[in-house]
Amino acid sequence: MGMLKEFKEFAMKGNLIDIAVGFVMGAAFKEVVTTFTGGIVSPLIGLIFNTDMKQWKLLLKETTGPDGKVKQIFLEYGTFLTALTDFIIIAFVMFLFVKAVNSMKKKKEEAPAAPPEPSNEEKLLTEIRDLLKK
Repeated sequence: MGMLKEFKEFAMKGNLIDIAVGFVMGAAFKEVVTTFTGGIVSPLIGLIFNTDMKQWKLLLKETTGPDGKVKQIFLEYGTFLTALTDFIIIAFVMFLFVKAVNSMKKKKEEAPAAPPEPSNEEKLLTEIRDLLKK
């Protein structure tokens, strides 16, 4: 029963909700990056190499099946390179996001703190000094 209560407290603190929102936003962002890579980056690279990047593959083996059809086994490194490009873009954007958040935190910390209020002794000494001046 203690672990259930502890989990409920954890979930209600907002940590779990923050994680869930981050996860959903990350999934949506991944779709945007995948579309960007597939629709913009890959065709531009395709213009340079005269082929679609996702179609890059290496024929490893060609076999004939029992039905007489020729089967080819490929190493599809173009698909891997596309996924790697997606990862690099997402990692770079996350780096920029974390860097921005950290710089905002530093600005908040650098704000000058209000001077501490004088203690009761200091207040009394100040009053005595002011009275002696009169």
